[in-house]
Amino acid sequence: MVFIPLLRRRLKLIDLKYFIIWILSILLVIWIIESDIFSISECIRPIRPNGNAESDLDFVRLNDHIEASDFKKVNQEYSQYSDKVYPYNRNTPLIFVGGVPRSGTTLMRAMLDAHPGIRCGEETRIIPRLIYMRNQWTNSKKEKERLLNAGMSDDVIDSAVGAFILEVIVKHGKPAQHLCNKDPLVLRYSAYMKNVFPNSKFILMIRDGRATVHSIISRRVTITGFNLESYRDCLVRWNTIIEQMYAQCIEIGSESCMPVYYEQLVLHPEKTMKSILNFMNISWSENVIHHEKFIGDEISLSKVERSSDQVIKPVNLEALSSWVGKIPSDVLSQMDIIAPMLKRLGYDPFANPPNYGDPDSKIKENTFHVQQNKEYWRELAKKYSVHIKDGLN
Repeated sequence: MVFIPLLRRRLKLIDLKYFIIWILSILLVIWIIESDIFSISECIRPIRPNGNAESDLDFVRLNDHIEASDFKKVNQEYSQYSDKVYPYNRNTPLIFVGGVPRSGTTLMRAMLDAHPGIRCGEETRIIPRLIYMRNQWTNSKKEKERLLNAGMSDDVIDSAVGAFILEVIVKHGKPAQHLCNKDPLVLRYSAYMKNVFPNSKFILMIRDGRATVHSIISRRVTITGFNLESYRDCLVRWNTIIEQMYAQCIEIGSESCMPVYYEQLVLHPEKTMKSILNFMNISWSENVIHHEKFIGDEISLSKVERSSDQVIKPVNLEALSSWVGKIPSDVLSQMDIIAPMLKRLGYDPFANPPNYGDPDSKIKENTFHVQQNKEYWRELAKKYSVHIKDGLN
C-alpha cells in the first residue's frame, strides 16, 4: 500500500508543475501587453538582424491598424538592422495611375518611375481581374447570400483582397519611398480602392477619345468589349468606360483623384508634372521630364505592352493628332452623339483637326529630333518591344 501515497505525491508535484507554468504564461502575456511590444513593430514578416534574409528584405509588412504617420517609428526601431526600411500596410499612401487603355498611362508611369523616390513598374494585369471577381461575388444577390451564410462578410473579403493587392504592388518591384501601380482599368473601381487603401492617390489619365480609339485600332490592342473593326463601336465603348472612371474620380473627391489630360502632359510636361507631384505631396525632381534617360536602368518596360516602343522616346508630339483623317466621315458627323463625353471633358467633338494648344519649345525640339532619327528609334524599340516586328512606329 506504500505505492498509493507515492502516487499521490507525484500527482501533486505534476499539478504544481503545471500550475507554475500557467502562472508564468499569464505573466508573460501581461508583460507583452504592458510593454506595448507589438504596437508598432507587429510585423507579419520582421527584418532579420543580418539584413540579408530575403531579396525584398527592406519591406516590412505592418498590421493594418498602424497609421501611416507612425511609419517613422518603425524606421527608428529597425535602423539597427538596415539603413533603409520600407514599412507598409493598407494605410500606405499608394499611387494608382489609370484610364482607358491608350490614354497615356504608360507615359505617366514612366515619368513617375524616373523620380528617385517613386516606383511604379509594369502592369500587373492581375489586380483589375481580382477586383472584377470581387464585384462579381458581391453584386450577385444569390452569391452574396451564400457568402454571408459562410461567414464571408464584405470586411473579410475586402481584407483578403486588400492584402493580396498590397503584396502584389509591393513585391513586384524594387523598394521605394512611394509605391505606384499602373493597371489602367483599376480606375473603374476608384471608390472601392479608396475604401480599401484610404490614403491612396489616383491619377486619371484623360485623352481625346478619337485619338485613344485610333490608337487601339491601329495598334491592334485587344481590350474586352472593343470591336477593333469598328470606330463607332470602340468610341461608344470608350465613352462608357471614361464616364464610369470620371464619375468615380469625382465621387472620391479632388483630394484623392486628379484628372490629367494627356494632351497637356505632352504639350507642357514640366508644368503638368509639378502639379501632379504637388498633388501627391512628393518633392520635385527634374528626372520626371527626362524619363527617356532612365529607360532600361531605373525604368523597366514590359516587352509585351503595346506602349513600350513609344515611351523610350522623349516626350514629343507624334501621337497627338495622328488620328486626324483616319476616322470614317459618317462617324465624325455623329461624334457628339456617339461619344458625348468628349464635350463634357472639354473637347470639341467636331474639331478636325483639333487645337490642343501650343507646345513648350523643348517639346518642339524633341519632336524634331525624333522625326529626324526614326531609324535609330526603331532599332532601339526592338530591344524593348516584341511588337515592333508588326511594323508599328
